[in-house]
Amino acid sequence: MSIITKTGDRGQTFLYSGERIWKDDARVDAYGSIDELDAHIGDAKHLLANPELQELLIDLQNKLYRVMGELASPTAVYPYPICENDVDEITERIKAFETQTPVTGFVIPGSTPASAKLDICRTIARRAERRVISLSRHEEVSEEILSFMNRLSDFFFIMARHIEASEGALTYKRTSDRIECKGDR
Repeated sequence: MSIITKTGDRGQTFLYSGERIWKDDARVDAYGSIDELDAHIGDAKHLLANPELQELLIDLQNKLYRVMGELASPTAVYPYPICENDVDEITERIKAFETQTPVTGFVIPGSTPASAKLDICRTIARRAERRVISLSRHEEVSEEILSFMNRLSDFFFIMARHIEASEGALTYKRTSDRIECKGDR
């Protein structure tokens, strides 16, 4: 069976729940941004030496599939929705990283290849969250998805800092970087 269906040749796609919508619809844009994030997480896993951190990312990828499935099911009950437990779990992981890696100032991102990739994931997660919020202003999106999406960028930020700290590479913005500007301001 080929992955080529030709059903999208005129700019529409099928949702998980069966409806056909335009490929530039806010719903497709929202789960498409999450799909982009998922691909970057897949890349990030290869840069992590710690198998436990790799497993955290695999778990997160599985949850993102549930988010995408739920977003692609506006008129059907999706059987694997994001739940409050998922939000609590990612919140606890963030807190655990914060305990292990206190951040005491503005961080210059990307001090290691792995943390740089996680910072890319962080910014894509923020964009994906904005797309989901945009969708939620016009159509119903569960509170759990909104909360989960809100946690993602924090998760990537603190995981990247954790990696940098463990490698002695956590870099803070210098407060001594003051320059004199010529002219009136």
